[in-house]
Amino acid sequence: MKTIKGPAIFLAQFAGDAAPFNSLDAICGWAASLGYKGVQVPSWDKRLFDLERAATSDAYCDEVRGIVARHGIEITELSTHLQGQLVAVHPAYDDAFDAFAVPEVRGNPAARTEWAVRQMHLGAQASKRLGLRTHATFSGALAWPYLYPWPPRPAGLIETAFAELGRRWRPILDAFDAAGVDVCYEIHPGEDLHDGVSFERFLDAVGGHTRACINYDPSHFLLQQLDYLAFIDLYHERIKAFHVKDAEFNPTGRSGVYGGFQSWIDRAGRFRSLGDGQIDFTGIFSKLAQYDYDSWAVLEWECCLKHPEDGAREGAEFIRSHIIRVTETAFDDFAAGGADEAANRRMLGLA
Repeated sequence: MKTIKGPAIFLAQFAGDAAPFNSLDAICGWAASLGYKGVQVPSWDKRLFDLERAATSDAYCDEVRGIVARHGIEITELSTHLQGQLVAVHPAYDDAFDAFAVPEVRGNPAARTEWAVRQMHLGAQASKRLGLRTHATFSGALAWPYLYPWPPRPAGLIETAFAELGRRWRPILDAFDAAGVDVCYEIHPGEDLHDGVSFERFLDAVGGHTRACINYDPSHFLLQQLDYLAFIDLYHERIKAFHVKDAEFNPTGRSGVYGGFQSWIDRAGRFRSLGDGQIDFTGIFSKLAQYDYDSWAVLEWECCLKHPEDGAREGAEFIRSHIIRVTETAFDDFAAGGADEAANRRMLGLA
Protein backbone atom coordinates (compact mmCIF):
# COMPACT_ATOMS: atom_id res chain seq x y z
CA MET A 1 0.00 0.00 0.00
CA LYS A 2 1.01 3.61 -0.57
CA THR A 3 0.51 6.78 1.43
CA ILE A 4 -1.45 9.64 -0.15
CA LYS A 5 0.51 12.86 -0.66
CA GLY A 6 -0.66 16.15 0.81
CA PRO A 7 -2.10 18.40 1.88
CA ALA A 8 -2.27 20.38 -1.36
CA ILE A 9 -4.52 23.23 -2.53
CA PHE A 10 -6.09 24.25 -5.85
CA LEU A 11 -5.16 27.91 -6.36
CA ALA A 12 -7.98 28.88 -8.76
CA GLN A 13 -10.45 30.06 -6.11
CA PHE A 14 -7.80 32.13 -4.30
CA ALA A 15 -5.97 33.94 -7.11
CA GLY A 16 -6.67 37.69 -7.19
CA ASP A 17 -5.23 41.13 -7.77
CA ALA A 18 -4.25 41.75 -4.14
CA ALA A 19 -1.20 40.29 -2.37
CA PRO A 20 -0.48 37.53 -1.52
CA PHE A 21 -2.77 36.10 -4.20
CA ASN A 22 -1.47 37.97 -7.24
CA SER A 23 1.74 36.08 -8.08
CA LEU A 24 2.95 32.50 -7.98
CA ASP A 25 5.72 33.37 -5.54
CA ALA A 26 3.43 35.16 -3.09
CA ILE A 27 0.58 32.67 -3.22
CA CYS A 28 2.96 29.73 -2.76
CA GLY A 29 4.40 31.47 0.29
CA TRP A 30 0.88 31.89 1.66
CA ALA A 31 0.00 28.23 0.97
CA ALA A 32 3.20 26.99 2.59
CA SER A 33 2.54 29.13 5.67
CA LEU A 34 -0.72 27.21 6.15
CA GLY A 35 1.05 23.85 5.94
CA TYR A 36 0.35 22.91 2.33
CA LYS A 37 2.91 20.73 0.55
CA GLY A 38 1.55 21.06 -2.97
CA VAL A 39 -0.35 23.44 -5.26
CA GLN A 40 -2.59 22.68 -8.23
CA VAL A 41 -2.05 25.53 -10.68
CA PRO A 42 -4.78 27.02 -12.92
CA SER A 43 -3.18 27.33 -16.34
CA TRP A 44 -5.44 30.15 -17.54
CA ASP A 45 -4.44 32.74 -14.91
CA LYS A 46 -1.35 34.60 -16.14
CA ARG A 47 -0.93 36.29 -12.78
CA LEU A 48 0.32 32.88 -11.65
CA PHE A 49 1.37 30.93 -14.74
CA ASP A 50 1.95 31.27 -18.49
CA LEU A 51 0.82 28.07 -20.21
CA GLU A 52 2.30 28.82 -23.62
CA ARG A 53 5.72 29.66 -22.20
CA ALA A 54 5.66 26.51 -20.09
CA ALA A 55 4.81 24.39 -23.14
CA THR A 56 7.77 25.72 -25.10
CA SER A 57 10.48 26.75 -22.62
CA ASP A 58 12.48 24.54 -20.29
CA ALA A 59 13.99 27.69 -18.80
CA TYR A 60 10.58 29.02 -17.81
CA CYS A 61 9.59 25.65 -16.32
CA ASP A 62 12.82 25.62 -14.31
CA GLU A 63 11.94 29.10 -13.07
CA VAL A 64 8.43 27.98 -12.04
CA ARG A 65 9.74 24.89 -10.27
CA GLY A 66 12.30 27.03 -8.48
CA ILE A 67 9.67 29.48 -7.25
CA VAL A 68 7.51 26.68 -5.88
CA ALA A 69 10.43 24.72 -4.39
CA ARG A 70 11.68 27.83 -2.60
CA HIS A 71 8.62 27.52 -0.38
CA GLY A 72 9.11 23.79 0.21
CA ILE A 73 6.16 22.71 -1.92
CA GLU A 74 5.49 21.00 -5.27
CA ILE A 75 3.15 21.43 -8.22
CA THR A 76 0.62 18.60 -8.07
CA GLU A 77 -1.04 19.15 -11.45
CA LEU A 78 -1.78 21.86 -13.95
CA SER A 79 -5.48 22.54 -14.42
CA THR A 80 -7.19 23.31 -17.74
CA HIS A 81 -10.73 23.15 -16.41
CA LEU A 82 -11.85 26.26 -18.33
CA GLN A 83 -10.14 25.29 -21.58
CA GLY A 84 -11.35 21.68 -21.37
CA GLN A 85 -14.88 22.99 -20.93
CA LEU A 86 -14.57 24.75 -24.29
CA VAL A 87 -13.54 21.63 -26.21
CA ALA A 88 -17.28 20.88 -26.43
CA VAL A 89 -19.97 23.53 -25.88
CA HIS A 90 -23.64 23.19 -26.71
CA PRO A 91 -24.91 26.31 -28.53
CA ALA A 92 -27.24 27.09 -25.63
CA TYR A 93 -24.15 27.94 -23.57
CA ASP A 94 -22.17 29.85 -26.20
CA ASP A 95 -22.60 33.27 -24.61
CA ALA A 96 -22.09 32.03 -21.05
CA PHE A 97 -18.84 30.21 -21.83
CA ASP A 98 -17.36 32.79 -24.19
CA ALA A 99 -15.75 34.53 -21.21
CA PHE A 100 -13.55 31.47 -20.64
CA ALA A 101 -11.76 32.08 -23.95
CA VAL A 102 -9.38 34.80 -25.12
CA PRO A 103 -11.16 37.86 -26.56
CA GLU A 104 -10.11 37.22 -30.18
CA VAL A 105 -12.16 33.98 -30.45
CA ARG A 106 -15.27 35.07 -28.56
CA GLY A 107 -18.44 35.02 -30.62
CA ASN A 108 -16.91 32.44 -32.96
CA PRO A 109 -17.66 28.90 -31.68
CA ALA A 110 -15.48 27.14 -34.24
CA ALA A 111 -12.47 29.35 -33.50
CA ARG A 112 -13.11 29.00 -29.77
CA THR A 113 -13.08 25.19 -30.01
CA GLU A 114 -9.88 25.27 -32.05
CA TRP A 115 -8.29 27.54 -29.43
CA ALA A 116 -9.40 25.22 -26.61
CA VAL A 117 -7.97 22.15 -28.33
CA ARG A 118 -4.65 23.95 -28.82
CA GLN A 119 -4.69 24.90 -25.14
CA MET A 120 -5.06 21.25 -24.23
CA HIS A 121 -2.08 20.31 -26.39
CA LEU A 122 -0.08 23.06 -24.68
CA GLY A 123 -1.19 21.57 -21.36
CA ALA A 124 0.29 18.23 -22.36
CA GLN A 125 3.64 19.77 -23.28
CA ALA A 126 3.75 22.01 -20.21
CA SER A 127 2.97 19.08 -17.91
CA LYS A 128 5.74 17.06 -19.52
CA ARG A 129 8.30 19.86 -19.17
CA LEU A 130 7.36 20.30 -15.52
CA GLY A 131 7.76 16.55 -14.87
CA LEU A 132 4.11 16.04 -13.90
CA ARG A 133 2.28 12.71 -14.20
CA THR A 134 -1.32 13.96 -14.05
CA HIS A 135 -3.41 16.82 -15.42
CA ALA A 136 -6.85 18.05 -14.23
CA THR A 137 -9.57 19.23 -16.62
CA PHE A 138 -13.22 19.19 -17.67
CA SER A 139 -14.66 17.27 -20.62
CA GLY A 140 -17.07 19.88 -21.92
CA ALA A 141 -20.64 18.99 -22.85
CA LEU A 142 -22.80 18.57 -25.92
CA ALA A 143 -25.62 16.51 -24.38
CA TRP A 144 -26.08 18.29 -21.03
CA PRO A 145 -29.26 20.22 -22.04
CA TYR A 146 -30.92 16.85 -22.62
CA LEU A 147 -30.08 15.34 -19.23
CA TYR A 148 -33.71 15.25 -18.02
CA PRO A 149 -35.58 15.86 -21.26
CA TRP A 150 -39.10 16.83 -22.11
CA PRO A 151 -40.13 15.96 -24.75
CA PRO A 152 -38.24 12.67 -24.76
CA ARG A 153 -34.85 12.54 -26.45
CA PRO A 154 -34.88 11.24 -30.02
CA ALA A 155 -33.22 7.88 -30.50
CA GLY A 156 -29.47 8.09 -31.00
CA LEU A 157 -29.04 11.66 -29.70
CA ILE A 158 -26.80 10.71 -26.76
CA GLU A 159 -24.83 8.20 -28.83
CA THR A 160 -24.12 10.91 -31.42
CA ALA A 161 -23.06 13.36 -28.71
CA PHE A 162 -20.58 10.96 -27.12
CA ALA A 163 -19.22 9.86 -30.48
CA GLU A 164 -18.43 13.50 -31.25
CA LEU A 165 -17.00 14.08 -27.77
CA GLY A 166 -14.74 11.09 -28.27
CA ARG A 167 -13.70 12.29 -31.72
CA ARG A 168 -12.60 15.63 -30.27
CA TRP A 169 -10.79 14.25 -27.27
CA ARG A 170 -9.02 11.24 -28.80
CA PRO A 171 -6.19 13.30 -30.41
CA ILE A 172 -5.78 15.26 -27.16
CA LEU A 173 -5.52 12.03 -25.17
CA ASP A 174 -2.93 10.78 -27.68
CA ALA A 175 -0.92 13.96 -27.15
CA PHE A 176 -1.00 13.46 -23.38
CA ASP A 177 -0.01 9.84 -23.87
CA ALA A 178 3.02 10.92 -25.87
CA ALA A 179 3.85 13.28 -22.99
CA GLY A 180 3.45 10.51 -20.39
CA VAL A 181 0.64 12.31 -18.57
CA ASP A 182 -2.82 11.14 -17.45
CA VAL A 183 -5.84 13.36 -18.24
CA CYS A 184 -7.99 13.47 -15.11
CA TYR A 185 -11.53 14.55 -15.92
CA GLU A 186 -13.44 16.04 -13.02
CA ILE A 187 -16.74 14.16 -13.00
CA HIS A 188 -18.99 17.17 -12.62
CA PRO A 189 -22.53 18.46 -13.29
CA GLY A 190 -22.60 20.55 -16.45
CA GLU A 191 -20.12 18.17 -18.11
CA ASP A 192 -21.16 15.23 -20.22
CA LEU A 193 -18.93 13.21 -17.86
CA HIS A 194 -20.98 13.68 -14.70
CA ASP A 195 -21.30 10.16 -13.22
CA GLY A 196 -20.00 6.64 -13.65
CA VAL A 197 -22.32 5.69 -16.50
CA SER A 198 -21.43 8.78 -18.54
CA PHE A 199 -17.71 8.23 -17.86
CA GLU A 200 -18.07 4.68 -19.19
CA ARG A 201 -19.80 6.02 -22.30
CA PHE A 202 -16.86 8.31 -22.86
CA LEU A 203 -14.36 5.48 -22.34
CA ASP A 204 -16.16 3.51 -25.03
CA ALA A 205 -16.03 6.54 -27.33
CA VAL A 206 -12.23 6.86 -26.94
CA GLY A 207 -11.55 3.14 -27.20
CA GLY A 208 -10.79 2.68 -23.50
CA HIS A 209 -7.85 5.08 -23.78
CA THR A 210 -5.40 4.45 -20.94
CA ARG A 211 -4.89 8.19 -20.36
CA ALA A 212 -8.61 8.87 -19.82
CA CYS A 213 -8.69 9.07 -16.03
CA ILE A 214 -10.67 10.68 -13.19
CA ASN A 215 -10.25 13.65 -10.89
CA TYR A 216 -12.34 12.32 -8.00
CA ASP A 217 -14.47 14.94 -6.20
CA PRO A 218 -17.07 13.44 -3.84
CA SER A 219 -18.98 16.70 -3.38
CA HIS A 220 -20.48 16.42 -6.87
CA PHE A 221 -21.59 12.87 -6.13
CA LEU A 222 -23.29 13.70 -2.83
CA LEU A 223 -25.30 16.47 -4.49
CA GLN A 224 -26.66 14.03 -7.09
CA GLN A 225 -27.11 11.29 -4.45
CA LEU A 226 -24.59 8.90 -5.99
CA ASP A 227 -22.71 6.43 -3.77
CA TYR A 228 -19.30 8.11 -3.70
CA LEU A 229 -17.63 5.28 -1.76
CA ALA A 230 -18.85 2.58 -4.16
CA PHE A 231 -17.61 4.81 -6.99
CA ILE A 232 -14.06 4.29 -5.70
CA ASP A 233 -14.58 0.51 -5.68
CA LEU A 234 -15.71 0.65 -9.30
CA TYR A 235 -13.26 3.14 -10.78
CA HIS A 236 -10.19 3.19 -8.53
CA GLU A 237 -7.92 2.10 -11.35
CA ARG A 238 -8.84 5.30 -13.23
CA ILE A 239 -8.73 7.69 -10.23
CA LYS A 240 -5.45 9.57 -10.60
CA ALA A 241 -6.33 12.92 -8.97
CA PHE A 242 -8.42 13.89 -5.94
CA HIS A 243 -10.23 17.13 -5.06
CA VAL A 244 -11.03 17.16 -1.36
CA LYS A 245 -14.28 19.14 -1.21
CA ASP A 246 -17.17 18.87 1.22
CA ALA A 247 -20.91 19.23 0.63
CA GLU A 248 -24.26 18.70 2.29
CA PHE A 249 -27.67 17.62 1.01
CA ASN A 250 -30.74 18.52 3.06
CA PRO A 251 -33.86 18.09 0.90
CA THR A 252 -37.10 19.75 1.92
CA GLY A 253 -40.69 19.67 0.80
CA ARG A 254 -39.87 22.55 -1.54
CA SER A 255 -36.44 21.71 -2.98
CA GLY A 256 -34.28 18.70 -3.77
CA VAL A 257 -31.48 17.69 -6.13
CA TYR A 258 -32.28 20.30 -8.78
CA GLY A 259 -32.30 23.26 -6.40
CA GLY A 260 -35.26 25.19 -7.77
CA PHE A 261 -33.02 27.78 -9.49
CA GLN A 262 -32.10 29.12 -6.06
CA SER A 263 -28.82 30.71 -5.04
CA TRP A 264 -26.27 28.39 -3.45
CA ILE A 265 -27.06 29.41 0.10
CA ASP A 266 -30.73 28.40 -0.30
CA ARG A 267 -30.28 25.10 -2.11
CA ALA A 268 -30.87 21.70 -0.55
CA GLY A 269 -27.45 20.69 -1.88
CA ARG A 270 -24.59 23.05 -1.03
CA PHE A 271 -20.81 22.96 -1.14
CA ARG A 272 -19.18 23.48 2.25
CA SER A 273 -15.74 23.98 3.71
CA LEU A 274 -13.96 20.82 4.81
CA GLY A 275 -15.49 19.36 7.96
CA ASP A 276 -18.66 21.46 7.75
CA GLY A 277 -20.54 19.12 5.38
CA GLN A 278 -21.67 15.51 5.29
CA ILE A 279 -18.97 13.75 3.24
CA ASP A 280 -17.45 10.65 4.88
CA PHE A 281 -13.80 11.53 4.31
CA THR A 282 -12.61 8.83 6.71
CA GLY A 283 -14.21 6.28 4.40
CA ILE A 284 -12.81 7.97 1.29
CA PHE A 285 -9.22 8.19 2.52
CA SER A 286 -9.45 4.59 3.73
CA LYS A 287 -10.62 3.31 0.36
CA LEU A 288 -8.03 5.30 -1.57
CA ALA A 289 -5.31 3.93 0.71
CA GLN A 290 -6.68 0.42 0.25
CA TYR A 291 -6.45 0.78 -3.54
CA ASP A 292 -2.91 2.25 -3.50
CA TYR A 293 -3.82 5.78 -4.60
CA ASP A 294 -0.41 7.44 -4.36
CA SER A 295 -1.03 10.93 -5.75
CA TRP A 296 -2.19 14.14 -4.07
CA ALA A 297 -5.12 15.11 -1.87
CA VAL A 298 -5.93 18.63 -3.11
CA LEU A 299 -8.27 21.02 -1.33
CA GLU A 300 -10.77 22.67 -3.65
CA TRP A 301 -12.45 25.34 -1.60
CA GLU A 302 -16.04 26.23 -2.48
CA CYS A 303 -18.39 27.26 0.32
CA CYS A 304 -21.44 29.51 0.40
CA LEU A 305 -20.87 30.50 4.04
CA LYS A 306 -17.26 30.50 5.22
CA HIS A 307 -14.50 32.95 4.24
CA PRO A 308 -12.06 31.31 1.80
CA GLU A 309 -8.98 32.08 3.88
CA ASP A 310 -10.55 30.37 6.90
CA GLY A 311 -11.52 27.43 4.72
CA ALA A 312 -7.96 27.16 3.42
CA ARG A 313 -6.41 27.35 6.88
CA GLU A 314 -8.73 24.72 8.32
CA GLY A 315 -8.49 22.57 5.21
CA ALA A 316 -4.75 21.99 5.51
CA GLU A 317 -5.07 20.40 8.94
CA PHE A 318 -8.24 18.54 7.92
CA ILE A 319 -6.48 16.83 5.02
CA ARG A 320 -3.35 16.15 7.06
CA SER A 321 -5.37 14.47 9.78
CA HIS A 322 -7.15 12.23 7.26
CA ILE A 323 -4.10 11.01 5.34
CA ILE A 324 -3.38 7.45 6.45
CA ARG A 325 0.27 6.53 6.82
CA VAL A 326 -0.13 3.00 5.56
CA THR A 327 1.23 0.09 7.54
CA GLU A 328 4.16 -1.97 6.35
CA THR A 329 3.20 -4.96 8.50
CA ALA A 330 0.03 -6.88 9.29
CA PHE A 331 -1.41 -6.34 12.77
CA ASP A 332 -1.17 -10.07 13.57
CA ASP A 333 2.42 -10.56 12.35
CA PHE A 334 3.52 -10.96 15.96
CA ALA A 335 1.65 -14.28 16.11
CA ALA A 336 2.81 -15.63 12.76
CA GLY A 337 4.35 -19.07 12.80
CA GLY A 338 6.59 -18.74 9.76
CA ALA A 339 6.41 -20.49 6.39
CA ASP A 340 6.85 -24.24 6.39
CA GLU A 341 5.18 -26.30 3.66
CA ALA A 342 5.61 -29.54 5.62
CA ALA A 343 3.86 -27.97 8.61
CA ASN A 344 1.10 -26.64 6.37
CA ARG A 345 0.46 -30.14 5.03
CA ARG A 346 0.38 -31.59 8.53
CA MET A 347 -2.16 -28.93 9.63
CA LEU A 348 -4.37 -29.89 6.70
CA GLY A 349 -4.08 -33.60 7.45
CA LEU A 350 -2.12 -34.15 4.23
CA ALA A 351 1.18 -35.33 5.72
